[in-house]
Amino acid sequence: MLQTPIRIIGIDPGLRNMGWGIIEAVGSRLVFVACGVVRSDATLALSDRLRQLHEGLAQIIHAHLPAEAAVEETFVNRDPQSALKLGQARGVALVVPALAGLPVAEYAANLVKKTVVGAGHAEKQQIAAMIRILLPRAEAKSADAADALAVAICHAQHRGARAMKLALARSV
Repeated sequence: MLQTPIRIIGIDPGLRNMGWGIIEAVGSRLVFVACGVVRSDATLALSDRLRQLHEGLAQIIHAHLPAEAAVEETFVNRDPQSALKLGQARGVALVVPALAGLPVAEYAANLVKKTVVGAGHAEKQQIAAMIRILLPRAEAKSADAADALAVAICHAQHRGARAMKLALARSV
């Protein structure tokens, strides 16, 4: 039986740098499509920075036409003001694919790391190394893009179980 490829965008939220990575999953086979970073100008007002992230991410979705999106849940252990700003950037990361009609899944950072590296507390270098192994054609030039590819890979590995849970919940 021939399987249909599913195109997935992974998003690593950030106010300064929002990483994105797109893969195609065909069964258990993963194929690199594209990755990069949407940047916001730190000299602008917060509203303009969020608009830059929104427009940049919307352009990427329009150009690459993913079918599903996955966003990393953020863990912030810094000051409350930074946490609020990051939360607003995360809101952009969630709403842009939703506005494009994509189903959006969220994954904890530890689950992403465990799925890709095998350890829930992996370092950024370990993630980047595994991305090079799992997606040999990937050209992740930043940790943010590599993290976004890891989120997409995590979604590719967990989407079947997630779909079954949703179907069960709807049938009850």
